[in-house]
Amino acid sequence: MKKTSSFAALGGLVYSTDSGRMCPGCGQSEDACSCAQDSQLLGDGRVRVSRSSKGRGGKTVTLVTGLPLTAAGLREVCTQLKKRCGVGGAVKEGQLEIQGDQVEAVLQWLNERGYDAKRSGG
Repeated sequence: MKKTSSFAALGGLVYSTDSGRMCPGCGQSEDACSCAQDSQLLGDGRVRVSRSSKGRGGKTVTLVTGLPLTAAGLREVCTQLKKRCGVGGAVKEGQLEIQGDQVEAVLQWLNERGYDAKRSGG
């Protein structure tokens, strides 16, 4: 009969002298824990859609900010918008970036789903 230690029964590392307390859910340090980020709402509820090309070498992207969703919800909405517009995109720093000038299509899609989305910028 194999004997298991109480450490292994708990599920792994609990404290590290390098990074301090460890999250039991994801195994990362509490500062870099992804569990807390997934349950936290990122947006403020004021959904704004704008067009930007700053810092992108002249390439235009459509930015969506303020969606009251978790990180997982933002990734899902991003995937649906990319399919709707037929372009690429990403979630960066709590905002959606959709490639190209897709402001009207994104506004229409968000308003159809019950978000009070408004155009922002010029």
